[in-house]
Amino acid sequence: MSGGRGTRLGAVGADTEKPLVEVAGEPMIDRVLAALSAGRVDRVHAVVSPNAPETAAYLRDRESDAFGDDSADDSDGDDAATAGVSVVDAPGEGYVADLGYALERVERPVLTVAADLPLLSAGDIDRAIDAAGDASLSVYVPVELKRELGVSVDEETTTTVGDRTVAPTGLNVVGDDDGEYGDETALVVEDERLAVNVNRPRDIRVAEALLRRRERTETTPDHGDKQ
Repeated sequence: MSGGRGTRLGAVGADTEKPLVEVAGEPMIDRVLAALSAGRVDRVHAVVSPNAPETAAYLRDRESDAFGDDSADDSDGDDAATAGVSVVDAPGEGYVADLGYALERVERPVLTVAADLPLLSAGDIDRAIDAAGDASLSVYVPVELKRELGVSVDEETTTTVGDRTVAPTGLNVVGDDDGEYGDETALVVEDERLAVNVNRPRDIRVAEALLRRRERTETTPDHGDKQ
C-alpha cells in the first residue's frame, strides 16, 4: 500500500511523497520491496493513488527483476505492469477503501503491507504467512513497545487483544474465503522492526537509529569465549 499523502511528516512530507521518503538514504518503498523480494512472495502489486503520483511513476519506472519479468493483465486499465511489480491505481479514498479496491483485483490469499515499514524483513513476512495458514491474519505490536521506542502511536487504531493494548503494524494476510477485509485472527509480536511505522519525523530518526544498531551488531566480529 503506497498511496498515502504523508501529511503528518510535516516539512519532510511537504517535499517528498511518503513512500519515497528516505530512511538512511533509501526510499521506504525500496526497503519494503527488498523485504518482499527476500520473503516467500510470488508477485507484488503496488497500490498507488492520485495522492502520490510521483510514487506511481517511480514504481512504473522500476527495472527490478526481483520477481521475474512476467507482465500483469492490464486489459481493464487498472493495472500497469513493471518488471515484477504490478501497479494498481486505486481511487485515493483512504487506506481501507483503497485496500478493498485492490483486493477485488488480485488473487487471494494475499499478503498486504504498508509502505511505511522501513525495517520490515523477510522473516517478518514469512512468519505472517506461516501463522495465517489458509485464513486471514492481522499482525499487531504492543503499544507499550512503540512507546518504549519513542515512535508515534495512532490512538484511533489501537485495540485490545487478550489483556494487552496493541497497534496494527500494517502487515496482514487476507485469506481465500473472506468476503470482506477485516475478519481475521490476531497475531501479537514483540518485534521492533514492525513497531516502527514512519508517520512523523521522529519515527524516521528512530528507524535510522535501529538500522545503525543492527549494522553494528552484524559487523561486530564474534571472537567466541575468551580464555
